[in-house]
Amino acid sequence: MPKDPHPLTPGPAPHTPPVLDEVDRALVSALVADGRISNAALARQVGIAESTCVGRVRSLRERGVITGIHASVDLARLGRPLQAVVAIRLGGHDREQVDAFGEEMAELPGVLSALNISGSDDFLVHLSAESPDQLRDFVLDNISSRPGVSHVQTSLIFRSHARPTLP
Repeated sequence: MPKDPHPLTPGPAPHTPPVLDEVDRALVSALVADGRISNAALARQVGIAESTCVGRVRSLRERGVITGIHASVDLARLGRPLQAVVAIRLGGHDREQVDAFGEEMAELPGVLSALNISGSDDFLVHLSAESPDQLRDFVLDNISSRPGVSHVQTSLIFRSHARPTLP
């Protein structure tokens, strides 16, 4: 049998997701809707005591359910009105190369997310830019010219219909 030219090392062990009851789910849902809600208002909304609320939210953080509270921003008002998704194919699939590529992409200015995906492409990189010229330069300088990148396709985002809700 021929040796696999692109061996993958084992990934992280699977983990069991934390068990969430109705109160936990209500807390998470309320925090997704408004991350700045006060503890008192959160407790009232969910129907629990304020002291219980503090402990429950702390537990959700400690268990890794809540990983942070984030601000949603209007990128256009920050001078970055153009958004795009760049589909990227790598020439090889060595785990170190794939992991390093994703980490490097995520650290670049203007990158909103770098997603390692299945299918014909290996990554989707969501980014924002000030202008079409800046977008073109970013893709040429930071993505398509990288060693190991075999294909790049850039798609402009006309409008986002994303909303911060739970499934």
